[in-house]
Amino acid sequence: MVAPPTRRTFLVVVDDTPECARALLFAARRAERTGGQVLAIAIEPEQEFQHWLGVENLMREEAAEEAHRAMDRVFARLGGEVDAEVERRVFFGKRTDVIRNVIQDEPSIAQLILGAAEGPDGPGPLVSAIGHQAGAYPIPITIVPGSLPDDVIDALA
Repeated sequence: MVAPPTRRTFLVVVDDTPECARALLFAARRAERTGGQVLAIAIEPEQEFQHWLGVENLMREEAAEEAHRAMDRVFARLGGEVDAEVERRVFFGKRTDVIRNVIQDEPSIAQLILGAAEGPDGPGPLVSAIGHQAGAYPIPITIVPGSLPDDVIDALA
């Protein structure tokens, strides 16, 4: 018996950068057009505060709350432009490791979508890191320029 097809999931790493909103909008448009969904993840650095478990747990909770607020700010910047189903999660660890683990653990993820920063300093540390390792990822990676206007995103997605 053949397993039923799963809904395609578009993975987006969400942070407080302007280009992140471009990537999220692109992912949402792709999901809307293909009947898929978006998994928006925030990744916080692992806390290295192991002496007092209670303090470490409190710090993790505060970091997770701030990550959720950052996601809220990104969604607010889009002003209701996202109609796709979006699941939000917060993870702790090294960003490239977390992304690889999420892709491995979620077989419905069909594409990783990242936003590239504008300007002379390059596309940003995450895009640079993943770009150097792109062949190690089992799914396509789309990099959305941070300057891409909504109408172009709509046409491309």
